[in-house]
Amino acid sequence: MPDTSSNAALPALPPLTDQAERLIALGVPELAGMPADEIRAYARSATAGDGCGTGDGSGTGPGDTLLAVHPDRVPASALTPLLRRGDKPGFVVVDMPDVDDFAPAGVELPDSALYVVTGLDRGDRMANWSPEEALPALAGEGRTPLVLGEGIHWVLQQPAALERNHCFMTIGSRLRKANGTLDARTPAIWISNGTGRDGRERRDAPKVGWCWWGNRHTWLGFASGTGRGECNHR
Repeated sequence: MPDTSSNAALPALPPLTDQAERLIALGVPELAGMPADEIRAYARSATAGDGCGTGDGSGTGPGDTLLAVHPDRVPASALTPLLRRGDKPGFVVVDMPDVDDFAPAGVELPDSALYVVTGLDRGDRMANWSPEEALPALAGEGRTPLVLGEGIHWVLQQPAALERNHCFMTIGSRLRKANGTLDARTPAIWISNGTGRDGRERRDAPKVGWCWWGNRHTWLGFASGTGRGECNHR
């Protein structure tokens, strides 16, 4: 089977226990309304493989597993300002005030406040594809597109995942309109050029925005994983 990985040059993710400490230092437990020790205990259990399963048989291998807080507990609008690139904090574009209404679509998240995502890939090979083209291709590879919150968690833990000309969409999140149809916008995470309504002071800052479902961008891949799972930690 051909190697479809497209971010082999990225450093490995930190151990899950280190990821837990990173979230704690950022104040994520307070945002999620959970004790810091709950995140620590979960990370220890996930590292030990205590009742963990991602549904893809991959387990939770070192270096490719992300610790995530369910978006129902911490919305994207709360996580985004925690992003940093140099001294610039992350921000949500002004024309996306409904960012927290973008929910998992076509993907199933574990029914758990904390869970893991395995086999992360930035999807560089799909740069200049549209979301409409990328989604069936990912499914054909047995991969699952990341939701926005997972993409933000990834950059929080591995800032190198966001590079100029190598950023990514998170097409596992979509907005369903009142009439039941899906909004044509799809969330993405990239780096601001400081133009337009972003403001010059935000140049080089991490940016959560959107792109059209049918449009292509040479600098955006499609973030995905091989599976998601929860662990028994009590």
